[in-house]
Amino acid sequence: MNPLTELLKQVVADPDHASKALESFVAENQLPLFDGGMATFFFWIDEPLDAVYLVHWVFGLESRQQFHRVPHTDAWYLRLELPPRARIEYKMEIHHSGGTRWVRDPHNPLHAFDPFGSNSVCATPGYVEPPWVDVEPGVRPGEMTSFTFDSEVYGDQREIKVYLPQEYKPHKQYPLLICHDGDDYLQFAAMKEVLDNLIQRREVRPLVVAFTRGHDRNREYGANPRQPAFLVDEVLPEVRRRFGISDDPRELGLMGASFGGVSSLYCAWTRPGVFGRLLLQSGSFVFTDVGGHGRGELWDPVVDFVNRLRESPDRLGHPRIYMSCGTFESLITFNRALAPLLREAGHDVRFDEANDGHNWIAWRDRLREGLTWLFPGFLWMYYD
Repeated sequence: MNPLTELLKQVVADPDHASKALESFVAENQLPLFDGGMATFFFWIDEPLDAVYLVHWVFGLESRQQFHRVPHTDAWYLRLELPPRARIEYKMEIHHSGGTRWVRDPHNPLHAFDPFGSNSVCATPGYVEPPWVDVEPGVRPGEMTSFTFDSEVYGDQREIKVYLPQEYKPHKQYPLLICHDGDDYLQFAAMKEVLDNLIQRREVRPLVVAFTRGHDRNREYGANPRQPAFLVDEVLPEVRRRFGISDDPRELGLMGASFGGVSSLYCAWTRPGVFGRLLLQSGSFVFTDVGGHGRGELWDPVVDFVNRLRESPDRLGHPRIYMSCGTFESLITFNRALAPLLREAGHDVRFDEANDGHNWIAWRDRLREGLTWLFPGFLWMYYD
């Protein structure tokens, strides 16, 4: 019998011992529960509440799902159908005495972090955290260094953090990958650890990665004409001046997530032939066929760019492109439409989907597929 069903039977049959039944339920079960494609969320704190909701970021489901009260108690539960191998991030919205607040699930120790804080994580059966996201035994770590320079494009000082593979030698030339939202990729997507592991495994070529950070992120990344000038005319020469970087465009890449994906594709489109590799994660590639986009003024230049890109996708100069997106994102339809259009224009495109949302762990989990597709190491090339 499902543990929740057993709990409900116990508290109905013996309300006087409901608290003891709740304590046993929490102690004996890992929450959320999973049973036949259904996830059971449970909420119980020492505080009478008016209502509890599950707040999640799964496009296609109502974003606030109301819990049911366990009879004769201050505990609450919700049964929700979720696909296998899925991963969602969520919070609990609790209502009490006219007030509302969001909290993490007190009965679930799994958390994921992002620039705005942290969420609880529900991973359904079949989802497995990749082993290469944590430091693996015997891995020789690469080096992180940094430099700053005065940007004429943006009129301020910019810091670039640089990853050098463990085998780096100044007299050699290496592929270069420039990464938007670099601090976030390093902090929330474990990108240094991922690079160390995949390079040590010989799945990814030893490469240099330059991590950039926007000062006014969304406006700089949102198809802003100054960003290609910043990347191509300033960042690329500054990195080349300090490190051994290949001159071959096929060895130069750009990457980013969300608006960072827009910026990467926009830069390649406006400066064709410079970057031969693109890694685009959950790109905010919103476009319109008729009418407005309904997403606010910040999106206007993005939509204008993607509309123009769809009219002349061959202008990119035929880079190799890796795209990924979560099936739980509203952006999935735009990414699904763009990938075949780019293929038809003659670009070498791989597009992966995952049962996940618009978050850093989803992007982390796709890094192996993206990096090995764009910069395959000797082991990967041999077995692929």
